[in-house]
Amino acid sequence: MDESQTPFARECAARGWGRTSAFLRAFDATADLLGEHVALTDRQFRRWRHPQPPRPRPRAWRVLHAMFGVSPLDLGFPGPEPNEKVEGPSSREGAGVDRRAFVTDFLGSAAGVALGSGNAVGTAHIAELREGLRSLLALDNTYGGNAICSLAVRHLKRIRRIINTGTYPDTIGRQLHRLAGETAVHCAWLYYDAEDQDTARRYYGEALTAATMLRDDQLEVLVLALLSLQASHEGRPRDGYDLARAARQRATGFDSPLLLSLIAGRESRALAMMGDASAAGKRLSGAMKLLERSNLGRPAPEWAAFHGHAELDYAQGFLYSEAGRHKAAVPFLRAAVAHQSHRYGRNQALYRLYLSHSLVQAGEIDEGSAEAMDSLEHLDEVESGRVTRELHNIRALLGRADAVSARNAAEGLTEYMRTRGEAEWPG
Repeated sequence: MDESQTPFARECAARGWGRTSAFLRAFDATADLLGEHVALTDRQFRRWRHPQPPRPRPRAWRVLHAMFGVSPLDLGFPGPEPNEKVEGPSSREGAGVDRRAFVTDFLGSAAGVALGSGNAVGTAHIAELREGLRSLLALDNTYGGNAICSLAVRHLKRIRRIINTGTYPDTIGRQLHRLAGETAVHCAWLYYDAEDQDTARRYYGEALTAATMLRDDQLEVLVLALLSLQASHEGRPRDGYDLARAARQRATGFDSPLLLSLIAGRESRALAMMGDASAAGKRLSGAMKLLERSNLGRPAPEWAAFHGHAELDYAQGFLYSEAGRHKAAVPFLRAAVAHQSHRYGRNQALYRLYLSHSLVQAGEIDEGSAEAMDSLEHLDEVESGRVTRELHNIRALLGRADAVSARNAAEGLTEYMRTRGEAEWPG
């Protein structure tokens, strides 16, 4: 393979970092911003461009992740992801601050480009604003929503300001309004993940208004599918089912099996919560068949890319769990953990906690306790209200179990949450 055609080299070229000097300047600037004490030589950079690059050390790995907005695994570097705990500015205590500093800097530069040529807005400005949204999505998938909510709101305010003060043709205006709708959806999702459901509903309403104004079916499907998830999460499964069904009706014309599979999974979840295990099983079976056909038809929208076997494994485990069949749920939840991509750190953490919960409910208390404690090493950089709630749930469950392993695990979880300032859960 030509060195210039490796994934890492292509992404460097796309960002203007093809020359060694340009990349080293960008790398050093990002390392300083993150507080990572790491130096990179031109020889190391050239080795990274090779078809079989060496695996970067943990500090360099984190800088690369921040620079590109994706895991270095996606740039062609060998795995696994490093899990080394480094003391100092990039330890768990400072991780949220470092991520916020990096994204704030990135979005600030995007805003400068968007308004840098008077009030005229063009396609380059749209691309910059969209890249800012993609960076937020990548960080959310990895770390969770709590620390990123305010950044997403700032990005939305920036787009609104450009809409109201910029000069642009109707074609650019439509793209700006769609970006505002998509960013409002992401704000809603982040507040949902942070367990601030009232604020999430407000942003979902704003996004739905944008979809209606634009007559944008794809945006409407996205909002309805997420509202379905929220309704089920809040214990309103009938609303969850109706919203998922409405999303399916609008999505049918897109001819995207993966998107329809995702929506069928939401329907199955709501039906399981309503106690209709038979109907839930049928919808889940349909979701699995659609997933097998995901290479046919049109590609799914970018926001649905996370959907796959891990989500359906979890859905099957959830179906059994809702029916009280916790032993049957366990193997599916194990599979969900095994199949979950490294890109989705929050989901990995959630699935491990769900697995621990089902193991204890199934009477496998020692194993469930061990799984709960093992999950802690995956939580250090996750800041998600949903993860925190599940952590409290499993601690309470272990606290009620009559076993030494359960009591020890409950104490371990309590101590861990105390160090994070989460010993008490307000909900």
